[in-house]
Amino acid sequence: MAVKKFMFVNRKAPYGTIYALESLEVVLIAAAFDQDVSLAFLDDGVYQLTKGQDTKMIGQKNFSATYNALGDYDINQIFVEKESLEERGMTEDDLMPLVYEDEDDDWAEKPSIRVVSRAEMAKVMAQQDVTLSF
Repeated sequence: MAVKKFMFVNRKAPYGTIYALESLEVVLIAAAFDQDVSLAFLDDGVYQLTKGQDTKMIGQKNFSATYNALGDYDINQIFVEKESLEERGMTEDDLMPLVYEDEDDDWAEKPSIRVVSRAEMAKVMAQQDVTLSF
């Protein structure tokens, strides 16, 4: 089976609907089958990567720590739309420090998140074979 480029687009807040958790589960499954997986976070989806999430008051399980496993699945292309961050009063500093180990650079830890403009995001999305939106 040929490797396809899959992009999972996340537009919803992490809690209140099942979209964020379902997306994360599908992403991990696709990566387990050696597909070329990338993620995009736009609109309220940027909240999925916010560090320091606490879900006790809403009575839902906090699954945000699972994003730290993405690097272990060779998922190191995580795109966050700059304008979506700015529209919500956020910066890259508000996001979890997700990393992967670069085997071509003696397993050095490198950041997985790339903050890109809306125009750059459109170009990245156009390069994908399959785009799934959550």
